[in-house]
Amino acid sequence: MKKILTIALLALIATGASAQEETKKDNKPVFTVVKELPITSIKDQNRSGTCWDYSTLSYFESEILKKSGKTYDLCEAFVANKTYMDRAIQVVRLHGDCQFAQGGSAYDVLYVLQNYGICPDDAMPFPGSMQGDSLFNFNEFFSILEPYVNAVARNKASKISPQWKPGLQGILDAYLGKCPETFTYEGKTYTPKTFAASLGLDWNDYVSITSYTHHPFYTAFPVEVQDNWRNPLSYNLPMDEMMRIIDNAIAEGYTVAWGGDVSEEGFTRQGLAYSIDTKATEGLQGSDMARWLKMTPAKRRSILEELGCTVPELIPTQEMRQERYDSWELTDDHGMLIYGIAKDQNGKEYYMVKNSWGESGDYKGIWYMTKAFIAANTMDYLVNKNAIPKDIRKKLGI
Repeated sequence: MKKILTIALLALIATGASAQEETKKDNKPVFTVVKELPITSIKDQNRSGTCWDYSTLSYFESEILKKSGKTYDLCEAFVANKTYMDRAIQVVRLHGDCQFAQGGSAYDVLYVLQNYGICPDDAMPFPGSMQGDSLFNFNEFFSILEPYVNAVARNKASKISPQWKPGLQGILDAYLGKCPETFTYEGKTYTPKTFAASLGLDWNDYVSITSYTHHPFYTAFPVEVQDNWRNPLSYNLPMDEMMRIIDNAIAEGYTVAWGGDVSEEGFTRQGLAYSIDTKATEGLQGSDMARWLKMTPAKRRSILEELGCTVPELIPTQEMRQERYDSWELTDDHGMLIYGIAKDQNGKEYYMVKNSWGESGDYKGIWYMTKAFIAANTMDYLVNKNAIPKDIRKKLGI
C-alpha cells in the first residue's frame, strides 16, 4: 500500500509539473513583427560597464546604414580610451568630488565622435586581447585604474604635476590598446577625425529626450545621474510625447539609443521586459503582498515566467515616473538600441531592442520590451532630431 501511495504521489506531482509546463508554454509570447529596421551585428560587452559605449556605437552604425546602406563595425575601445581619460581629468579638477566609474552616457560617444573621431574595430586590438582574452574584462583593469585616479584627485599636495596624465594613459593603452593616429581602411589612409567625417553623419542632428516634472516641459536640462558626468542637456517632454517620438522614429526608419532601468523584476535574462503590476500579480497567485515579498527571487521569477505574456502590467503615469526617480527606484543602469516593434499573440506591442550581452536569452541577444516598460523605465534616449514629429519639434524650437 505504501508503495502504491508513493507511486500515486509521484504521478500527481508529475501531472502538476506537466500542467505548469503547459501553462508556461501557452503563455510564452509569440511575436509578429510590425516594423523592423536593419541593425549591425550583436556584440558582447562581457565583464565591462560599457553598455553606453556598445549601444550608442550600434546606434550610429544604424544611422549610417539608414543614410548610406554601408555596414561599419566601429571601435568601442577607442571611445572607452578617450572617455576614461576625459572623465579622470574632470575628477582630478574637482578634487575627487565626483565619481570615476566604468559607466557613461550616450552623449559620451557623441562627444568622442565630434571631438576625437573614431576608427573601425580592427584598427585597435580586439577587446580583451591585451589580457589574453577574447572579450572585455574590466575587473583587473579598473582595480588599477580607479585607485590611480582617486589617488591623484585626493592628493594632499598643494600642487600636482601633469605627469599623472601620461601615467594614466599608459594604463588605458595597456588594457584597451593605443588609439591609432592613422590607419588604413578599404585601401585609404585616415586619421580618426577624417574617418568620422567620412561616415556622412551630421553630429548636430542628435538630441537627447527625457520626461520629468522637476523641470519645466519643453526646456532642456542635464539629467541628474552620476554617469551623466559631462552634463549634456536633454529636452524635457511629457511622457506621452516622449513615447510618441520613439514610435515615430521607428515608423520613419530611425533607431533610438535608449538608456534606463533594467533592475526591475519584469526585466528577464530570457529576453523579455514587462512593467509588472506586483499587486495584481500576487493577487492572481492567491497570496497577499506580505507573502509575495517573502518569496525567494527564484520563486517570484518562476511565477512571472509561468504568467508570461499574461502578466498584469502597470499603466505608467507621469507622477509614477517622478516618484520612482526621486526615491532612487528608477535608476540609470543600462543602454540598449530600440530598432523595431512587434506584437504578441494577444495584440500587446513590444519594442524590439538590441542588447550587448552577446547572443544570450531566448532571442539570441534581442529583447522584447513592452511599451509600458519603456515608458516607466526610460531615463533618457538619443535620437535623430529629424525623427521627432513636427509639432513636437516646433514646441522645442529645433
